[in-house]
Amino acid sequence: MVRKPDSNKARLKRHRRVRAKISGTNERPRLNVFRSAKHIYAQIIDDVNGVTLVSASSVEKNFDVSGGNKEGARKVGELIAQRAVEKGISEVVFDRGGYIYHGRVRELAEGARESGLKF
Repeated sequence: MVRKPDSNKARLKRHRRVRAKISGTNERPRLNVFRSAKHIYAQIIDDVNGVTLVSASSVEKNFDVSGGNKEGARKVGELIAQRAVEKGISEVVFDRGGYIYHGRVRELAEGARESGLKF
């Protein structure tokens, strides 16, 4: 019997490996990305204090496009960057969460860069 490898298990392994090397500080917090089949979520986290500073997702009530496509991911990136700039956060460390930098993850990052975040 042929068994298909668990892609989420492999992603979590990559995510743990990356998280061992990067960490968010108060001066430069971590921009974390999680994507599901229907939605995409982003958080800016201060790992020293263990606090989420800003968050945005495609699940929010006033979100008008689907989070399961590139357009929705770009909107979430713009939204999180806008909220971060309002809180005085201009530089972050990008944590792609073990996902490949392609598609929705890339669109979220580019939307955040265009709206004022530096990473």
